[in-house]
Amino acid sequence: MTEFDLKVLDNFPGKVVRKDLTTLMKKGANVPTYVLEYLLGMYCATDDEDAIEMGLTKIKRILSENYVRPDQSEYVKSKIKENGQYTVIDKITVVLDDREDKYVARFTNLRMDPFEVPSDLVVHNEKLLVGGIWCIVKISYVGLNKVNPEDETEVEDIFGNQKKKKIKKKKSRYDSPFEIASLKPIQMPNLDLDEIKDSRSNFTKDEWITLMLRSAGYEPDELTRKQKLHYLLRFVPFIQKNYNLVELGPRGTGKSHAYSELSPYSILMSSGTTTVSNMFYNMASRRVGLVGNWDCIAFDEVAGITQASGDMVQIMKNYMANGSFARGADSVSSDASIAFEGNTFRSVSDMIRTTNLFEPFPETFNNDSAFFDRIHAYLPGWETPKLRSNLFTKDYGLITDCFAEFCHSMRKYDFTNSYGEYFALNASFNTRDTIAVGRTFSGLAKLIYPDEVMEKEEVRELLEYAIECRRRVKEQLCKITPGEFSDVDLGYIDLDTEEEFIVTLPEVANGTLVSEAEETPGYVYGVGRSVNDVVGIYRLENKLINGTGVFSFKNVEGLSRAPKSVKDSISAAFNYFVDNANNLVSGDNSGFDYTLYFNDLQNKGVSDEVSVAEVVGLFSALSNKPTVPSLVICGRVVMSGSMMPVTTELEDIFVAVINAGAKKLMLPIDSKAAYEKLKKDLTKRVEVIFYSTPLDAARKALGE
Repeated sequence: MTEFDLKVLDNFPGKVVRKDLTTLMKKGANVPTYVLEYLLGMYCATDDEDAIEMGLTKIKRILSENYVRPDQSEYVKSKIKENGQYTVIDKITVVLDDREDKYVARFTNLRMDPFEVPSDLVVHNEKLLVGGIWCIVKISYVGLNKVNPEDETEVEDIFGNQKKKKIKKKKSRYDSPFEIASLKPIQMPNLDLDEIKDSRSNFTKDEWITLMLRSAGYEPDELTRKQKLHYLLRFVPFIQKNYNLVELGPRGTGKSHAYSELSPYSILMSSGTTTVSNMFYNMASRRVGLVGNWDCIAFDEVAGITQASGDMVQIMKNYMANGSFARGADSVSSDASIAFEGNTFRSVSDMIRTTNLFEPFPETFNNDSAFFDRIHAYLPGWETPKLRSNLFTKDYGLITDCFAEFCHSMRKYDFTNSYGEYFALNASFNTRDTIAVGRTFSGLAKLIYPDEVMEKEEVRELLEYAIECRRRVKEQLCKITPGEFSDVDLGYIDLDTEEEFIVTLPEVANGTLVSEAEETPGYVYGVGRSVNDVVGIYRLENKLINGTGVFSFKNVEGLSRAPKSVKDSISAAFNYFVDNANNLVSGDNSGFDYTLYFNDLQNKGVSDEVSVAEVVGLFSALSNKPTVPSLVICGRVVMSGSMMPVTTELEDIFVAVINAGAKKLMLPIDSKAAYEKLKKDLTKRVEVIFYSTPLDAARKALGE
C-alpha cells in the first residue's frame, strides 16, 4: 500500500474502496458500480487482506442469494410465498397515484405487479420518488385475503350486544399478496460535505485530482495533464446545474461510462431517442419528465437521435438556454444538465476541412447554429485514450456513491465568478460565451477546489481550459454561420499586467481546405453551386502532356458520371483558353494536350459554375506559374466565350470560402453591387479581387 493510499484511508475512513475489487466483482454481477461499491465499502474498506477476503466472500454470497435477475422473477416470488419472507437486492421506484391516493412501488428486475406501499416508507426514503434507488428489501407474503385490525369495527346489534364486523374494503388494482417488510437503501443517505471540504486541505492539487479520478475508477498516472482535465470535464454535468456538454470522438474511449456507472443521479439514454413528454412534460398527467428527476441526462450516440421532432428541438433549445420551458399554460424550471455523446467516423482534420465538428449530429440538429450555441463546452474525444486495462486503477478511491453524493451536494454552490479576482474575459465574448466559460470553470473548480481556495496560476489553468472548450464550439458556429459568429478569438486579460492572452485550438491550425502555401502550377480552387444544389469547394488540377493541343474527356478524372452541363462548362473553359492563350503566354501553345482532375473536395457533387477557375488553371499550367496562395475563384464562362452572372447567393459563397480557410476570393465585376450589401463580418475576413473577363482573372490570379 502506498503512502497516498494510507492518506486516503486516514482522511475518509469507511468511504473508500480498492478499485480493483470493483473490477473483480463487476465481472460476476451486472449491477451498477455504486451498488457494488456500497457493499465493498461495508465489508472491504480496510487494508487487512484477510478481512478483504472475508468481505468479498460475504458480498458474493449476498449477490448470489439476493440479487434478482429478471429471468429469476418467478423463482423469487415462489421463495417469498413458500418461506413467508425473502430478501432481495433490486432497484425500487415509487410514484404517487393521485387518483387512488396511493404510493405505488415497482421493482426494476423483479417482475411483479405494482403494489401499494405505506406513506412512512416513502417519507423516510424520498429518493424512491426521484428516479428510484437500489435497496436491500425484505418482502413478505400476506396473501390477498388478509384481515387487518383496521379492517374491522365494533357494531351493536338490535339487542345492544357489541360484535366485530368486517369492513368491506374497496378493491384496488394495486392489491397484492406481497408487501415490503423492511427496506434499506444501498445508496448513501447523506454526506457530510463539510468533512470533504475540510479534508481537501490535506491534499495537494495533484493529489486531489488523483483522488477524484481514482474514485471514478481511472488511473491518472496513465494520463497527460490535458487528458486528466478531459476526464474531469465528463463529471461537470454532475456537479454543475444546467450544464450542456458535447463529447464526440472515436469509439472505445469510455464516453458513456461516466453517465451509466458513476452516479445514481444520472441517466443514460442509450437509444438516443426520447419524446417531449418523457423528456420535459406530460400534458396529460401534468408531470415533469426526466429533467425534473435527474441531475444529468446523457444521450448516448447522438447520431441515433433521428426521431426528434421540430417541437422537441425547440423546447430543448429553450431549456438549454435558460433552464426552463413552457408546455401549454405551464412554465417549468429545472436544473438538470444535458450531455451529448457520439462517435466520429472521420479524422478531425477531414471534418474541419469539409464540414464541422458537429457533423455526427443528425439532420434535425445539424447546421442549427441556435442549438449548438447553447453548448457550453465541446470535449475533444479524439484527445482521450482508448480504454485499456492500464487505464483502470488498482488503488484506493472514494466509494462511487460517496463521489456521486459529493457532486450532487456541490451543485448548490456556484464558483462562476471565482476567476474575477485575477482575470477578465476579452472583448470577443458575448453573453452566451461568458455563461458557458463561467459554468465550465465553476464545475471544474468545484471538483478540484471544493473549498474555493485557489492560487492565481491554478485559476488560470482552469480558465484557459474552459475558454478552449467554448472556443471549439464557437469555431464550428463560425463555420455554420460565419456572418453571425465571427468573434472566435476568445481569450482573457490578466488584471495585474493588463496583458491579453488569446486561447487557441490545436486542431484549427492544420484544418484548412485551401492551402495557404503556394500551389503547383495548374492547380486552382473554384467555388460554385453543385448539381445537388449546395455550394462546394473544388480543386481543378491541370497538367500538360506532349500532344497536339487538344482536350479530351478521356484525359479527365472526376467527371466520368457528370451531367452534360458540367462537361459543357469545362469544354467552354478550354475553348476560351485556346482562343486567348497567346494573349497571355507567347509562343506556340499547340504542342501540348491537357489533363484535368476535377477534385470534389467536400463530396458535394460536381458543379458547372467553376469554369472561370478552369480557365485560370489552364493558363497557370501553360505558363508554369502558380496562382496566388489561398485563392478561390468564382465565375462561369459559356460556349460563346461570355460570362454568366453569379446567381448563387454571395453570402453562401463567402460562407463556403471562409470555412475552407481561403483568404482571397475572385468575383466577376458584375457581383460588386451584391458584394457591397453583405455584412462586414463576412467581407472583412476575405480579400475580394474583382475581374472583368476570364483573361483578366487569369492575369490577376497569376500575379501579373
